[in-house]
Amino acid sequence: MSSPRRVGLLFGSFNPVHVGHLILANHLATRTDLEAVWLVVSPQSPFKVGEELLSEQARLHLVQLAIAGNERLRVLDVEFGLPKPSYTIDTLDELRRQYPGTEFVLLMGGDNLPGLPRWKSADRLLTEFEVYVYPRSGYALPEPLPAKVRVVEAPLLDISATFIRASIHAGQSIRYLVPEAVEREIEAQGYWRGN
Repeated sequence: MSSPRRVGLLFGSFNPVHVGHLILANHLATRTDLEAVWLVVSPQSPFKVGEELLSEQARLHLVQLAIAGNERLRVLDVEFGLPKPSYTIDTLDELRRQYPGTEFVLLMGGDNLPGLPRWKSADRLLTEFEVYVYPRSGYALPEPLPAKVRVVEAPLLDISATFIRASIHAGQSIRYLVPEAVEREIEAQGYWRGN
C-alpha cells in the first residue's frame, strides 16, 4: 500500500481516545486538502509528566479499535521507539525518514499554538512544516500568525480524556463519549476503575 502524499499528524496521549478526537481527525481528513490523518500516540508528553497514563500499548489498542474501518485514519506507534519524553520535531524527522515523499502537516488546537515557541526546535517546526490550527473555545489565536500556520474550521466538542477518566472513577457512564468498541474494552480491562 503506497503512503498518501499529504498527511496530517494529530499527536496525543489519547488517554483514552474519545469521539472529539475522532470527529476532528475525520473532519480534517475529509474536508481539507489532506489525504489522511495519522494519530500519533505519545508515550509521554513532556508537558504531561505524572498523568495517570495507561500503558502505551493499551492506548494504541484503544485507538486501533476506535478507527477500525476508516481508511482515511491511521494510528502510529512511531514514538514508542524514540527517546522519552517525546519531542514533536524528533518524531517528524523520523517520519520523514520512514516515509520519504510524504508531506506532513502538524495539526494542533488553538490552545497549544501560544506555547509553540517553547517547543524543542520550534524555529525548524515553523519553517519546515505547515501547521493547521483549529480554534478552541476560550483561546484567542495570536496575531499575526506565523507564515506556515493556517487556521482550519472544525467541529469542536468540549470533551476531555480527564472528564472521561473522572467519570469512570465515579462509576458513571461514558456511553457516546467514546466509540462503543473502546467503551467495551475499557470496561473489560477495568481501566481507571477503583484508583
